[in-house]
Amino acid sequence: MLGRLLFTAAVPALAACPAYASDAPAPADQPLSRTDIVVTGARSKQVDLNESSSATGLDLSIRETPQSVTVVDRQRIDDFALTNVNDLLEQTVGVTVQRNETDRTEYSSRGFDITNFQVDGIGLPLLGAVDGDLDTILYERVEIVRGANAIMTGVGNPSATVNYLRKRPTTTFQANASAYAGSFDMWRLEGDVSGPINASGTLRARVIGAHEERNSYLDYNQVNRTVLGGSVALDITPSLTATVGYTRQKNKADGILWGALPLVYSDGTRISYPRSASTSAPWTYANVLNESAFGELTYRVGGDWSLRGVFTYNHVDSDAKRLYASGTPDPETGLGIAGSSGIYPSHNKQYLIDGYASGSVNLFGRSHQLAFGVSNGWLRSSEYEAYSDTEIDYGDIRQLSSFVPPEPDYPEITIQGHERNRLTRVYGAIHLNFTDRLKGVAGASAVWLKTSGDSYGSDLARDDHKVSPYAGLLFDLTRNLTLYASYTDIYAPQSQVDIDNRRLAPAKGTSLEAGIKGSWLDNRLSATAAIFKAKQRGLASYVGTFDGTDGPLGLDYYEALDTTSKGFEVEVSGRVTDHWQLSGGFTHLKIEDNQGLRTQNQVPRDSVKLAATYEVPEWRDLKLGAQFRYQSAISGTDDSAGLPISQKGYAVVDVLAGIKVVDHLQASVNVRNLTNAKYLNSLAWGQAFYSPPRSVIGTIRFDY
Repeated sequence: MLGRLLFTAAVPALAACPAYASDAPAPADQPLSRTDIVVTGARSKQVDLNESSSATGLDLSIRETPQSVTVVDRQRIDDFALTNVNDLLEQTVGVTVQRNETDRTEYSSRGFDITNFQVDGIGLPLLGAVDGDLDTILYERVEIVRGANAIMTGVGNPSATVNYLRKRPTTTFQANASAYAGSFDMWRLEGDVSGPINASGTLRARVIGAHEERNSYLDYNQVNRTVLGGSVALDITPSLTATVGYTRQKNKADGILWGALPLVYSDGTRISYPRSASTSAPWTYANVLNESAFGELTYRVGGDWSLRGVFTYNHVDSDAKRLYASGTPDPETGLGIAGSSGIYPSHNKQYLIDGYASGSVNLFGRSHQLAFGVSNGWLRSSEYEAYSDTEIDYGDIRQLSSFVPPEPDYPEITIQGHERNRLTRVYGAIHLNFTDRLKGVAGASAVWLKTSGDSYGSDLARDDHKVSPYAGLLFDLTRNLTLYASYTDIYAPQSQVDIDNRRLAPAKGTSLEAGIKGSWLDNRLSATAAIFKAKQRGLASYVGTFDGTDGPLGLDYYEALDTTSKGFEVEVSGRVTDHWQLSGGFTHLKIEDNQGLRTQNQVPRDSVKLAATYEVPEWRDLKLGAQFRYQSAISGTDDSAGLPISQKGYAVVDVLAGIKVVDHLQASVNVRNLTNAKYLNSLAWGQAFYSPPRSVIGTIRFDY
């Protein structure tokens, strides 16, 4: 799409969902489809994995894009039963999933938190954790741009931007349904029906639904999730298309972790837990309702110009009763862990308006591409609390499995914060054809952000503005290889507060990337090798937590540090043969503060992601596949006493096998964590819980 340049804001927000590596490359001579990426619903065709415009918003192939881009397709999601966002991103090159709690997760790339999440190129950045298990049933594909992304977002740090593309109504009838069953009493049903409503095909509709229930390997934990979605597209004229849609996800989780397991005794030695250990209780819960509605008009002018206007409404209600355990117990008695509990409702609403124009222009005897637009967004949020002053004594932590924490009494729920944000953005980008072999991409985004309100005693007022430029060059060495380099400005307003309970100023800096991209075997196989370096000034770095005397009880405070991240990535994706698909890559990082000291130690410095599937059509469409991921050692500090904690490097292997039972009906089996590796999910918050053991998921799928 030539214009999915959207606006974003630097405020806590609703986000959608997230990603996995593309199975196909991007040929330099094949432009992206405006129909597929903008997803107007005017026409429909098979999605081409070689296409993505998430990095620049221009109508470019991945090879023509001067940044690292990964695309995840629907086939990958279905093959490996990646029904939630966490599992998707966990398999994505260059992305680290921080499973800090059972129902709140963070993601990072190139050493920094991912805060920009979008749906069809529109969204406000999410600062903090994603609540609940976000489902993937609503999305056709996912695009991930690593590095800062000034053109597409205007704000954000040099991590990544994750863009989810909705399933849209199709011009031909199609339907599928799947039934899943697996370990821990997991079962899931899902369906997807799409096609024309009238004989001419000018009116089309799509209905999607899924329901999943599962227990857990963790004590007390269980999840119930329901997802519904629908959209209608109408060709008002051959050039004008209107699309409307609505989605709803209800996530109900019981026995949730707030924080996780205290990891060390007071002498610094590690506490030994079974994999199922949890400091939660049966009476804890987290319920999240996520609704989204959108309306879209696309008008195609003569030639290849188009105009697009989109209105989006997002609504999230969250209600949670949480239990947090902390302390460093005595190694002899196991005593010293205490728990506290609270009830935390919150409400969030977003109103997003985006309009742009895009198309080609002729200058100096050559054709170039241009996109420009304006956007506005409003976010209103409120948060409430009922914090119990009753302390829960866990007794001997070595006997945790036999202890059920009693539920305390709670005071009346009171409001603790409200926030209003408004973001206005003007943006533009151009793709320049200097010669047949030399191309350029340039653009800028001007952002005005205004915030009012307070949160737990912190004044949230701010009035920021910034112009963020972007520039890139590409040179075709041969018909198979392209050199590229890009520069992006960093502008990241922050929600964190300092020791005086004042909001930190925006982090600013620069992001550089250079590399080489190639495609072979008639563009079926692609590869990218890139080096990158990002400098951020004034980035929030965790210092401690207020104890109630020097600031709001339980609120974290930060200091502003200058940080440099640099490293390299290698990625390969595509079809080695007609039946063999391969994807994966390697990432190496080095992250230092302004003193040259290693920082962000909770992020692995080395990671490997590999995946492959092989099909044998002669044997009833037999498909075999495997996923492999490795990350190096990480470290952190205990949240109670600041004692050091560490996690060794580990590797995880998943495998799949599928076969056609009869026409239109396929069966498959996925085995997760084949070697039953045991590791901590994250050390980002100074506590952690263990990874799932080996598990099995069986699927029956009907396609028509």
